[in-house]
Amino acid sequence: MKEIRMDCEKARNIDIVSTLAKSGHFPVRKTEKEAWFLSPFRTETQASFKVSLKKNYWIDFGTFEGGSTIDLVMKMENCSVREALERLSGNMDHFSFHRRPNPTKKEHRANPIQIIEIKEIEHRALQNYLSSRSISIKTARKLCKEIHYRIGERTYFGIGLQNRSEGWELRNSYWKGSTSPKDVSLVKNDPKNLTITEGMFDMLTLMELRPEIGNSHDLLVFNTTAFVKRMIKEIGKYESVELFLDRDKAGMGMTELLLEKCPNSRDMSSLYRGFKDINEWKIKSAKDEVRQRIQDVSLS
Repeated sequence: MKEIRMDCEKARNIDIVSTLAKSGHFPVRKTEKEAWFLSPFRTETQASFKVSLKKNYWIDFGTFEGGSTIDLVMKMENCSVREALERLSGNMDHFSFHRRPNPTKKEHRANPIQIIEIKEIEHRALQNYLSSRSISIKTARKLCKEIHYRIGERTYFGIGLQNRSEGWELRNSYWKGSTSPKDVSLVKNDPKNLTITEGMFDMLTLMELRPEIGNSHDLLVFNTTAFVKRMIKEIGKYESVELFLDRDKAGMGMTELLLEKCPNSRDMSSLYRGFKDINEWKIKSAKDEVRQRIQDVSLS
């Protein structure tokens, strides 16, 4: 009995923030005293899960439950105290927390990314990540997959967008990368109309705001600014091209180039003026403002 009690004491001292990170949950804001998370128990857009950094104690204000690291593991894994202690003591074979969501730069440079599994997006950590980026799971599943991959001897998971050379752009809340070969992502829907963004979350944001583009336009995601010049000839074949590129120096430069080389292009970035990109605008703006500005741009 004494041995179990000592195990409990040690387990309660295991850092809750680190434990959550191993399952792909990261704070959306943090101070010296506390860290706030999107709840690991449900999908939400406003953080309601608090961890006291001083007391190493969590509370979920959505359900008013809380407790120690042991209580957290019991709830997340739906297991007993004994099973939670086994998981926390190092028997991690069947414990979902064993997957670190982000490889180190050294690991990534030294080892190629190997895809292990491709499936529909299901993992709660990825759903919470999408929610934090103001993207619904329904929209994300239209364009992306849940990708489990290996770098060296470690396994990870993330949101994946496949490019047209069958490589993958990979994102989770703490890391972004890509497999080889690197290329643009192009979804064919309509040979006359084209919509262009720099990254996958910009395109997902557009699909949230204008669901019809999934049927009325081909969708092009550059994935890197290096591919802009090589795509000019292909872009020029479309009758109508909408540009939703970033409003930073590189993005505006790309927009200027495409407007010059492809006369049928139209710069749509005024929609999110005052923000770096369309996803940042959607996250930080009120719904009424987003709706009104979409209407204004559509009528202009």
